[in-house]
Amino acid sequence: MTVCFTNQNIHAQCIDDVAASTLFSASTNDKGSTELLPNIAGATKLGSDFADKLKKGGVKSIVFDRAGKKYHGCVKAFAESLRGKGLEF
Repeated sequence: MTVCFTNQNIHAQCIDDVAASTLFSASTNDKGSTELLPNIAGATKLGSDFADKLKKGGVKSIVFDRAGKKYHGCVKAFAESLRGKGLEF
């Protein structure tokens, strides 16, 4: 799983490194998520929704790539919302 925060959006992808393909993705550009901002509240909501999507797809464990960002603020909120839904890191 990789997550990227810009000044305007949040982008997350669940990637299969072996097959070199994206399994699932979520973004604040997606239909139904356009009202979310790239802040802690938006990161928490998008992470929670994305965790539900991953669990429905059969993903139980992930490796979290924070794209070089420090583990605090929005990155931490996103990760904690994934953990809160039962995903293992």
